[in-house]
This record gives sequence, C-alpha cells and structure tokens, in this order.
Amino acid sequence: MSIYGAMFSGVSGISSQSQAMGMIADNISNVNTIGYKTTSASFTTLVTASRSATTFSPGGVTSTPRALIDQQGLLQSSASATDLAISGDGFFVVNTAATPSTTTGTYMYTRAGSFTTDANGKLRNAANHYLQAWAIDSSGNLPTDRTSLAGLEAVNVNKVTGTAEATTTIEIDANLQSSQASAAYTFGDMSAGTVTPHFARTLQIVDSKGGQRGLTFGFFRNNALAANQWSVEIYANPATDVTNANGLLNAAGTSLLAFNTDGTLDTATSNVPTTLNITTWAAALGIANSSITIDWGTNASADGMTQFDAASTLLASNVNGAVFGSLTGVTVSTEGVITALFDNGTRKDIYKVPLSMFPNPNALANESGNAFIATSNSGDFALQEAGNGGAGTVAPSALEASTVDLASEFTDMIQTQQAYSASSRIITTADEMLDELIRLVR
Repeated sequence: MSIYGAMFSGVSGISSQSQAMGMIADNISNVNTIGYKTTSASFTTLVTASRSATTFSPGGVTSTPRALIDQQGLLQSSASATDLAISGDGFFVVNTAATPSTTTGTYMYTRAGSFTTDANGKLRNAANHYLQAWAIDSSGNLPTDRTSLAGLEAVNVNKVTGTAEATTTIEIDANLQSSQASAAYTFGDMSAGTVTPHFARTLQIVDSKGGQRGLTFGFFRNNALAANQWSVEIYANPATDVTNANGLLNAAGTSLLAFNTDGTLDTATSNVPTTLNITTWAAALGIANSSITIDWGTNASADGMTQFDAASTLLASNVNGAVFGSLTGVTVSTEGVITALFDNGTRKDIYKVPLSMFPNPNALANESGNAFIATSNSGDFALQEAGNGGAGTVAPSALEASTVDLASEFTDMIQTQQAYSASSRIITTADEMLDELIRLVR
C-alpha cells in the first residue's frame, strides 16, 4: 500500500538524516584535531520494484559515510622539531606498542604527526601511537628490508646520547720566512730538542674516544738542503702519547718541503706525508689508530704553505673532528631523515621516516586515535621514501590541520535538520491519511 510505503520511506529519511547529522557532529567536534579527515554523507535511493507501469511503490533513502582521507589539510608551523606533517600523499606508520613484536602492538597509518618523546625517548603522538622508521647504521646505510613492516622500529631520539668524531683531515696554511738563516740540522733534532725549530705550531687533533691530542709541526731551514727547501718534523706533543722515540711520526724520507722561486708551494719536489698513519699510540691510552690526511696546499699556488719574506706565521688551519658532545636535540629533513644534534657541533643521521602509500586511501578503515588500518578495498601498503614513488614530502616543525570547513558543516547541518523535519512530516501526514481511511467505515 502506497500510504504504508510512504510512511516507511519517511522512516528511512529520518534514519538517513540522523546518520548524516552524526557525521556532521563528528566533523565539527574534530575541527581542531590534527590530521583529521572530513567524513560526508552520501545518499542513495532505495527502489521498490513495481509490477505495473501505472503504480508506484515508494522505497526511501539510505546514507553511507564517504571518507575524504586523501584530502590535504593546511600545514601549520610549530615550534617543536618533532612535530611532523606530510605535504602530499602518504601516511606515517605507527604502532600501538613501544616495542612492536609479532604478539604485541598493531600497525596503523596516520597523518597525525604531533609527536613528542615518552620517558624512554621514543616518539609518540597524542593517541600514544609510536612513530616507526628505518634505523640508519653507523655507516649511514638503511636496512636492506625496506618493503615490509619488519624492517621498521620505533623512533628513539635518545638512541645516541653522545658522540665524538676522530680527526681525519688537517689543512695547514702558513708562511715560512724566506730570509730565515739556515743552520746545521740532523733529522730528529727538533723533536729531540737538540735544536729549536725556526717555526713550529701545535695543532689539536681528536682521537677515537673524543680526547684531544697535540701534533706539532716543526720547520727548520737546513743548510744541507737547496735554496727554498725546509726540513719538516711532525711529532706528538707530549711525546709520551706515542711509542716512537721523541714522539716523531714522519720518517727522514718524508721531511722535505720545497717552494718555487715565487714563494708558492712546489709539490713535485716536496716529500712530506699527505697521509699520516699513527699506529703507535701508547697502549695506556686505549685509543684506535689514526689515519689523517694532511693538505699542505696546491702546487704553484699560495692557498696553503708559502715562503715569502715575511715573518713565519700560521695563517689558518682547519682540523676536523669533535670532542665528546651531548645530545641537544634533533632535526628532521623534508626527506624524512631524523638527525641528532650534539653540543660539539656534530650531527648524526639516526632514522629515516618512510611514508606508506595505498592504491585507494579513501577505503582505509578508521580507528580510534585518528589512525587507519588497511582493508581489502584500500589495497596493500607500499613503503616509500619521502619524495619518491608518488609519496609526498615531510614537513618538519609543522602540523596538518583538520580538513573540516565549519561554514560547510553548519550549512549541511541546516539542510539535514530541514530534511529530517520534512521526513517526519511524511510520517505524520501518512498517519492522518490512514486515520481518514479508517473513518470511512464508521
């Protein structure tokens, strides 16, 4: 009967509009939720088949939620280095457990990047979901397994609490006075203290444990050498740091520094070490052997060692390496690389945050905590490095705002309220018609 059909159609309208109002309410209540994605109601008709072309059987309406998960929210700057957003496609991989295993924790995907550290230094967001990433080893390499979730681990910014960096290069820029009078000299006299160097400077290097060691560069105008040539000794200061006699580190055959007649360096004639391998550190120090590259300058150029008629002086030196430093914070690049910063000026890459991609992200299933899980309709995930394979980039010190538009939501709320009222009027009107029909038999 069409009147009963109209009544049931009104009921379906009330039910559908109620669901739509629930979606609107959820959107409005999450207007300030980081990374929240709007859900809208999609209405479809319910059709009751009619056996005659002259009759109509009302069906009604049904509403289904339509997720707009792939919609990009506005990026808002943040003062926290561990607040992360995604510009473009992709999701952060998170887990409910601080230490995921085959029996604990659930992997999920989210755009909510308001990460802070827990008591152990692990990054988690407001829903207590722990950020997962690839660990970078001491050589700067990523794990070989970068396709499965098993290759990920929870990001722990306290993974490296301190670091030191041994010296590997020395650049020396000095002038040796060309008018310096020569004198008698035998190799080893400077380190032994038998003669005083015509010019000497001690540079501080860093050992494998972050301790500072002195290397003295001594120069002597040897009367046994040709013009524009100097004898060079490199020795540890103090000499007891090494087991070599008097701390002397270069050999007699690698002690000649020569210059051209215009005062520039003559590398073809010079025979000084360009690589100093220190394998004789005192055992009591317990430090590793050192291999240090020494840059004396460019041939026929004045960019390093020179010999002009001016006072011998050290113009500049550049010694890499860093003493032990404590962790001061982290920074994140747009490629998702998390770098630890230390108060000695060094930096160390410790993690790289991947982005998870889905063929149909709008079919992901919602979970509490503004996260999603994969479904058969969403397709399988694919872990991508940020900026590759269609994935977006990581926006450090930023958060993705909710995609809720309050103006649209309030407009939809008015329409939904009116549609709900109209559906209720269908029921009351059908009731009055049935009442009128019943009166016919009285």
